[in-house]
Formats: sequence, structure tokens, C-alpha cells
Amino acid sequence: MNWKIILQLSMFGLIMAFGTISLISEKIEPAFWLVIFIFCAWVIARVCPGKYFLHGFLVSMVNSVWITIVHIAFRQTYIAHHPDMASMGTSMPLPLSIHPRLTMALMGPVFGAMFGIILGLFSLVASKIVKKTS
Repeated sequence: MNWKIILQLSMFGLIMAFGTISLISEKIEPAFWLVIFIFCAWVIARVCPGKYFLHGFLVSMVNSVWITIVHIAFRQTYIAHHPDMASMGTSMPLPLSIHPRLTMALMGPVFGAMFGIILGLFSLVASKIVKKTS
């Protein structure tokens, strides 16, 4: 495993975590993530020696840690700019709906794993297309 590249690429998650608090709306956020995923997949395919899917998956899991921590820390501002996320939290079962930070902490890794599968697949496909560095 190339942990150095995993941690370096996860910095995009940290940047997006702060960006999505109030600058990037939930309507255009997917476009940012698409560009980030394509770039990360390209880097993983060029730099990593193998296990492309796992590298992509782990980048997203580390991203989910950054994003969850930042969104919990700035929850009020984040929810004010993301009403869909606020409504999703209130529709959770009773113990989770009254503890929104706990809900965010529990759902962060779930979203990380879902997006990890996507980035893992992007990385695997990119490994078939991109030439390795010498």
C-alpha cells in the first residue's frame, strides 16, 4: 500500500470538507467530486504498484474521516447551507434524529465506503488506460 499517496490524495477531501460548509452548494458539489475522482484515479493508476481498487477505496475512507470531522465541528453552518442534509437527519429513527452529530459520525463511514467503491472502480479502470511512470 502506498499510504503516502493515499494521505496526499485525501487532502482533496479535507479541502472539500471546508468548501462544502458554506462555499460549494449541494447542487454543484457532485461536479467537483467527479473531477477529484478522475484526478485521483489517474494518480493512483500512474503511481501505485497495484491494488488500484483498494488504493481508491482507502482514499475515500480517509476522505470520510476528514469530511465527518469538519462537518461535525461546523454543523450549524453546514446544515444552514445544506437543507437536504438537515431534513435527512430529522427523518432518522428517534435515537439518531435527536443526536445529529452522532448521526453524522455514523453515516460518514457509510458514505465513505459507498464513494470508496466508486473511486476504487475509477482507479481500476484508470489502471487499464493510463501508462505507469518509470
